[in-house]
Amino acid sequence: MLHRALLVLIMFLIAAPASAMAEDVILVGGLFAESGPAAFVGTPSRLVAEMAVEEINAAGGVLGKKLKLIIYDTESDANLALRNARKLVEQDKVLAIIGPTSTGSGMAMKQYIEGRGVPVLMTVGGDPVIAGGRFGPYKWTFKVPQRTSTAVRKIYTHLKAKGVTRIALLTATDGFGKDGAEQLQKLAPEFGLNVVASEVMDAKGNDFSAQAFKLAIAKPEAVIVWTIGPAGAIASKNFHTLPGQKPLIIQSHGQPDPKFVELAGPAAEGVLMPGTKIMIPAELSGSDPQRALITKFLAEYARRGLDRQFPINTHSGYAYDAVLLLKDALTRAGKADPEALRQALESAKGVVGISGVFTIGPEDHNGLDTDSLAMLMVRNGKFTLAK
Repeated sequence: MLHRALLVLIMFLIAAPASAMAEDVILVGGLFAESGPAAFVGTPSRLVAEMAVEEINAAGGVLGKKLKLIIYDTESDANLALRNARKLVEQDKVLAIIGPTSTGSGMAMKQYIEGRGVPVLMTVGGDPVIAGGRFGPYKWTFKVPQRTSTAVRKIYTHLKAKGVTRIALLTATDGFGKDGAEQLQKLAPEFGLNVVASEVMDAKGNDFSAQAFKLAIAKPEAVIVWTIGPAGAIASKNFHTLPGQKPLIIQSHGQPDPKFVELAGPAAEGVLMPGTKIMIPAELSGSDPQRALITKFLAEYARRGLDRQFPINTHSGYAYDAVLLLKDALTRAGKADPEALRQALESAKGVVGISGVFTIGPEDHNGLDTDSLAMLMVRNGKFTLAK
């Protein structure tokens, strides 16, 4: 009996420190495309998520505990995103997840996440993850980047103010492009815009001159290109080489990136696109609630040398904002509990982030309006505020 009692005591003493350590941290999962086609977004997203967590932990953590990120590379693969989401939930026992990077990966894991009741702050561009209806419930799913409809409204407001009435569309065949095509068509009449022609493009293609020629025949005043990555720059170059008068080219809110300017070359000049205010820090007014945070973020980003490897683009703050929203929700929830955290995320009000000021509600799991975006123009190879 004495031997058994001593054995139990020893096992307790061995287990106690591990248990205490587990209680000192809040486990958060991270899913980022650090390889594959979306790595240009996924890798810097991981780095800024880690930056935000380090800043929070250095300031004392949340609820007296440190945040600990457990990160997996989705390799830009939707199936792997789902498998890694399962691993984070079932093996790592995370409280919440940040990511993934792309809309397709987000949709691949959404049903599983909803079924398991795990709060997720996705850093994807497309609306379907929080659209409801045929896309399924989104009780546990939140999204940091602006909704597609928000970006479309920003573009259309600008075009209406400029007196534009005839537009054409060139949209990608992937999830992001289809989502854009739907919103662009749906909202056009509300702004007095007539879609005179539309074409589709393979986001992995390298020449869209045929589509550009067909759209130009319809004589639109402006063409909206809805894709992310190199395809947008290629499309701008294709339109630039057309003979005669050329339509105004507008890109999606996923394109503001020095890489776009580099790839498009002279064809980037004069191109418009909505983007986050991080692209124009010098043009923000002193009263802008985001200015102080953006300035601080840019300074730390540069101090770490990240700007040399991953120049600032419109995606740069998404994962950072996800961590800020998580911290705010945990603080208000008062405990590291999934349902309490979900309810707190759903009632976030006035949370200042890099991408905007978030006010989330039960019907809107994004919380950003058109005022969170700036209408940008490429001028002399730089992003400036469009006039």
